[in-house]
Amino acid sequence: MYPTPLYAPAGRGAFTDVYEPAEDSFLLMDALEKDAERLKASSCTDVNPAAAQCTLQTAHCNHLQLQPVVTDLAECFLPRLKGEVDVLVFNPPYVVTPSEEVGSRGIEASWAGGIRGREVMDRIFPMIPQLLSDHGVFYLVTVSENHPEEIVEVLGGSGLKGQVCLSRHAGRETLSILRFIHSSSLLYSS
Repeated sequence: MYPTPLYAPAGRGAFTDVYEPAEDSFLLMDALEKDAERLKASSCTDVNPAAAQCTLQTAHCNHLQLQPVVTDLAECFLPRLKGEVDVLVFNPPYVVTPSEEVGSRGIEASWAGGIRGREVMDRIFPMIPQLLSDHGVFYLVTVSENHPEEIVEVLGGSGLKGQVCLSRHAGRETLSILRFIHSSSLLYSS
């Protein structure tokens, strides 16, 4: 087991527009810990500049090298990183909200998922098979309102094999971490 990493003061000071780590963040860390030997982060993206800066400070607190990129999803990495990404982790805005709340650059961007909480997720799904290397792994945080089983089917149609690798109840939410690999990969394990 790895200790909970130190993290920058999200939600306070210069980072008031940054969502504090909560149950979803910690469940994701638990899922990643299961595959820790295979994982090494080198960059991250966020639409919120304050969140990117907070992530950089968190990486420094934990003596990690990380390059945050302020961008919308992962579009800036295509076509340059096509088929080159070994690990892709996405803790999207998944809360069901009115569509007009989606697209903010502030703290709302961390939770406002729109219809079925999937408006942002659905935009990145076509990019995933393009970005992942032959042995790449994609982790996705969902809640039951996002219909995780349907997400597995949608990405299955793009040649990715997916499964729930970890679930937990948090208040009224049922959080799940989905893990996907290319269907042809032999590295898939429970």
